[in-house]
Amino acid sequence: MKRFESEKPLDREPSHIGSEPIAVSAIASPQQPSATDFDVLIVGGGINGCGIARDLAGRGWRVLLCEKDDLAAHTSSSSTKLIHGGLRYLEYYEFSLVRKALQEREVLLKSAPHIMWPLRFVMPHDPSMRPAWMIRIGLFLYDHLARREVLPGSRTVDLRRHEAGAALKPAFKRGFVYSDGWVDDARLVVLNALDARARGAEVLTRTRCASAQRSADGWTAVLEGPEGRRTVRARAVVNAAGPWAEAFLRGVAHSAQGEALATRHLRLVKGSHIVVPRVFGHDHAYIFQNPDKRIIFAIPYQDDFTLIGTTDIELQGDDPGAARIGADEIDYLCEQASRYFAQPVKPSDVVWTYSGVRPLLDDASGDPAAVTRDYMLESNTAAAPLLSVWGGKITTFRKLAEDAADEVGRMLGETRSAWTDGAFMAGGDLADWIGATTRSTRPDDDFERFVAAVQVRHPWLEPALAHRLARAYGARISEVLGDAASMAELGPAVAPGLHERELHYLQDQEWACSGDDVLWRRSKLGLRFTPQQRDQVGAWMQRHARSKEGAPCS
Repeated sequence: MKRFESEKPLDREPSHIGSEPIAVSAIASPQQPSATDFDVLIVGGGINGCGIARDLAGRGWRVLLCEKDDLAAHTSSSSTKLIHGGLRYLEYYEFSLVRKALQEREVLLKSAPHIMWPLRFVMPHDPSMRPAWMIRIGLFLYDHLARREVLPGSRTVDLRRHEAGAALKPAFKRGFVYSDGWVDDARLVVLNALDARARGAEVLTRTRCASAQRSADGWTAVLEGPEGRRTVRARAVVNAAGPWAEAFLRGVAHSAQGEALATRHLRLVKGSHIVVPRVFGHDHAYIFQNPDKRIIFAIPYQDDFTLIGTTDIELQGDDPGAARIGADEIDYLCEQASRYFAQPVKPSDVVWTYSGVRPLLDDASGDPAAVTRDYMLESNTAAAPLLSVWGGKITTFRKLAEDAADEVGRMLGETRSAWTDGAFMAGGDLADWIGATTRSTRPDDDFERFVAAVQVRHPWLEPALAHRLARAYGARISEVLGDAASMAELGPAVAPGLHERELHYLQDQEWACSGDDVLWRRSKLGLRFTPQQRDQVGAWMQRHARSKEGAPCS
């Protein structure tokens, strides 16, 4: 359920989500040219901030986005990496949220087949948990709340015969199979930022909004980044600072009129994941029901691993960026997974962990899992427009961005048409490789044809590298490879399979400044490299660091 709320004289209000703040200035009527630097300043470089920047820039607005760290440095790279309706939300009667998310699944799957693809889920039936009839009703609703073109429907399976049963304990004889989608979440953020920049937006990373002063006719913000301090003016501000959204309104943004800008409280919930060596060999994922009525997922990850998560724990402390998994969370995830898998998952198996902080609207619920994942856009037009993004989930980011752009246009007094429904993400249009008229109704099939076309066009590329680059960059692979005509022309390998030409591309085009940017957000190569190899990548990035327009590095 999308919600709008507003102060004076509007009937809707903005909302929060993203990274960190920034400011803008002077509001002008659409009939009078604005003397401000930008129409909209967006604070926060997570999925919502970058999605809103893309949508607004595509409508012709002058947009500046600032992020205090790297793109997707926090919550937006720490999800369970699913494009899903949220089957468990049906138990909380979140039918509107589930329907909206189900509608968005296929829109997203078609928009970027290189970083998103369909995924089948297996739910082993445990009679001590939810009864079979309840699960079947839930899956029926899941299949029919929104139209499906790409994803197959649900069915019941005999785990004694289905390939997914082999990894489970013999006690699990029956299961349910349904469809959702997978996404490389951090790359999704980068693709939105690339598209926003291509459409005219300015994107600043490593740039903190030190102050944002609001007046009747606009915003004036002071930004601090690698290139020093910069004062900018904008007609409106979008607060997409995610876990920092409330803090932005309470400590960074100020009003000349002295009114309080913060009207909501965020509930910060930590969700943690573990990665272990591959537990099963097939391409299905699992959804497990736990005795505490929560669920966890076990998902094929990066070919050789299994991703298990997530937890829901109230964040302790006041720094969302410092969230780390606790030993109790590792024990919990291992214990719950081991209830189902024939081979126990032990804490000693864990090769990597990550934790993200979900910024949820505080509804005074005692159970973090029950707090809504839907978003609210809160508009404030007591002076220059302010839109805050509260809540949300990665599956509905495009719709959230569309609603936010509509609202910004309304506050600025000018309607500009929505355009992202059906539009490709950066690198998602594979027509030049596979033919515009031969695309199938299955984006994942189109991707496999794309990989084959890459190998035909570049037969000198090692097959594993060709597949990885196709996955990461889609049709933008040509920008990565440039005029290279041999493996040698990709430059020296800084680490196995990671060549200098790709690193230069990431620096020049994708705002990568550090080894972590490359190894854990632009890719997950950090899982495969030794500590020494990871250090080599970090040292290379440091040696070649330089300040560039649109990609400042400290």
